[in-house]
Amino acid sequence: MRNNNHHGPTLTALLRRTLTTGLGALRNRGELLIVEIQEEKARVVNVILRGVLALFLAMMTALLLTGTIIFLMPQAYRLYAAAAFTVLYLAGTIWAVTNVRVLLNKVPFSETAAQFSKDRELTETFE
Repeated sequence: MRNNNHHGPTLTALLRRTLTTGLGALRNRGELLIVEIQEEKARVVNVILRGVLALFLAMMTALLLTGTIIFLMPQAYRLYAAAAFTVLYLAGTIWAVTNVRVLLNKVPFSETAAQFSKDRELTETFE
């Protein structure tokens, strides 16, 4: 048998290596998070632009359809048709503004906050 004088790494070397590996993993995850945030930001901008384009085209369609219908009405009823479309669009605007206000008044992350409150209450009962 050979007598090997090979000793394993010291505790400080193992800790240093473990710390280096852990920090490398954290750095890798951080870089991945940054890349994903940039991709998500680009996707959101793309969705917003496409949404604005869709809204513009929908408005142009409604405008042209309204004009066509008013133009096809007999001369005596054109004013009434225009007034009816005005009332219809006003009602739609009021409905949309009301819905937007309801959405803006909603508290963000309310379920998460409620869960944190429940967790805090549970931990206080154990103290």
